[in-house]
Amino acid sequence: MADTVAAGNPDGDPRDPPPIVATAANQYGSGVNTIRPVALRDRWVEWLLHRRHGGDAEQLRRTLEFLGPIRDRVIANARLSPGDVVLDVGAGDGLIGFAALEVVGPTGRVIFDEISEDLLAHLRQLAASAGVLERCDFVLTPAEDLVPIADASVDAVTLRSVLIYVERKSAALQSFYRVLRSGGRLSIFEPINRFGQPRQGEAFGGYDVAPVKELYDRVQAVYETLPTQRTMLDFDERTLLEMIEGVGFTSIKMSYEAEIGFGKEIPSWDRMMRSSPNPLAPTGAEAIAQALTPQEAERYVSHMRPLLESGPPRIRSGMVYVFATK
Repeated sequence: MADTVAAGNPDGDPRDPPPIVATAANQYGSGVNTIRPVALRDRWVEWLLHRRHGGDAEQLRRTLEFLGPIRDRVIANARLSPGDVVLDVGAGDGLIGFAALEVVGPTGRVIFDEISEDLLAHLRQLAASAGVLERCDFVLTPAEDLVPIADASVDAVTLRSVLIYVERKSAALQSFYRVLRSGGRLSIFEPINRFGQPRQGEAFGGYDVAPVKELYDRVQAVYETLPTQRTMLDFDERTLLEMIEGVGFTSIKMSYEAEIGFGKEIPSWDRMMRSSPNPLAPTGAEAIAQALTPQEAERYVSHMRPLLESGPPRIRSGMVYVFATK
């Protein structure tokens, strides 16, 4: 579903400011009382449509621009042909699935899999608007089970930034193997968040948080207790490769990319104040409000905001593409 750790953004450029510091630091500023409540729709659709970019149209454009090449590479690795049946696991807003429809053509089909009823409803609306509803199926099932999908019934399984949310990763990979036909292809993109963690004694982004270290640690702790903290950090490129081989795939290719350097731009405080690093995480404003008193928050922000706005953060990012054949 939706591309980096509890402090990261699974659908953003991993070279962007690290959201744990950035969100936490960016929550108190102009517009702090305008955060959109997550009540009417589930957290997955609300995050994809609003909270991941904080209502900032430019950030949404940048996110989609960053995701475009990832989408294209996942599709290329799936080696789709006209008439294929594709299962897009954790389909999200349809980035991969609708691109796959264009490749498989009028005789092919795409099965959109999600754990969010609201997202499936959103995907149905998109498919209907695009005039492709008759070539789409929609299933509500977790990646670990895929119960509605018959054995050996699909030609390709695609997923992008899904396993980072899955606790039983080997079970999910076994499900992918089960539903693929002989010769079927698995195409995966996942961020490797273990690599993106700061080194011992460092803060995210390489910022000097010493004057507010105790406050920083308390804000960090809000994110470190999230369920995603474990699932996003319990694997790396090597263990992922071993798990894929372990469920039965015999032909596997992996491409791992890592980067250490500086972000491409100075963080936008107000945008990151309103945004959330992943669907299960609070916005920075929410994290600060949860961790600190108003007086502490004022002290924290008075240090962090100028720091973040002084220049691009230092970043560490890792990502992996995997192509496997049954």
